[in-house]
Amino acid sequence: MSLEQLFELTTHGADTFVGEGFAYPWGGLYGGHIVAQSLRAASLTVEEGFLPHSVRAYFIRRGDNSETVRYEVDRIRNGKSFATRRVVARQSNGAILNLEASYQVTEQSPELSVVSMPNDVPKPKDLKPGDPFSDGFEQREIPVEFVSTDHRDGAGRLMGWYRTKENFGGNQLLNRCALAYLSDDLPTGAVIRAVPELKNKWNVENAFFSASLDHTIWFHRDVDASQWHLYDLNCHAYINGRGLALGHVFSEDGVHVATIAQETLVRLRDK
Repeated sequence: MSLEQLFELTTHGADTFVGEGFAYPWGGLYGGHIVAQSLRAASLTVEEGFLPHSVRAYFIRRGDNSETVRYEVDRIRNGKSFATRRVVARQSNGAILNLEASYQVTEQSPELSVVSMPNDVPKPKDLKPGDPFSDGFEQREIPVEFVSTDHRDGAGRLMGWYRTKENFGGNQLLNRCALAYLSDDLPTGAVIRAVPELKNKWNVENAFFSASLDHTIWFHRDVDASQWHLYDLNCHAYINGRGLALGHVFSEDGVHVATIAQETLVRLRDK
């Protein structure tokens, strides 16, 4: 199934949309899928020319992949250069996600980028194909034993190359939905890898209970999701069972296109 099909929504009344929930290997719903559909729902209510520059989502409860998801959009603000939307994703047991998105029309300004892609990271062509959890994208995993010389802050660093099989062309809304979809794949792994007590159980089946708590994306530049992008995540804290992962997304030529932050709950099941 293509990613565009995963993002498809049907209209159910004013500013209300319904999307399909699809099964994933671990059961339940994939958080990145619900974030992407929520962002798509919000984007269907903004005027042409407005693009999402930041998204903040709170995961409320586990989704049921046997049900559709209802997305209720609240038009918080319509301005000349910015617009704000709030989306509540619901199923029969109540709200499963709350998302806020801010949109901006493109404007000219000086540019500054102080975050750079590690220059020694293996390129996609030099890596074996991965085993992605969805048919909609390709993946090249950076070997876990690889240590970059750039010494990024944080611990448990995980990196991977991703690209969609589908080309969304100049549709920036779909390209950014695709980035949102992919951005939920690595944060939990970075947290587990950073904490010795968790890392020791890395290969133990059903060793963890984990759940994304909140997820934030800042879009800095236009995205072509059909081209390879490096997702680079580190864990910056683990307290009260909550791990904070922070990372960056780079195009293959090293351009910093987005920043990601996620707080995720990770518990050892024997606790």
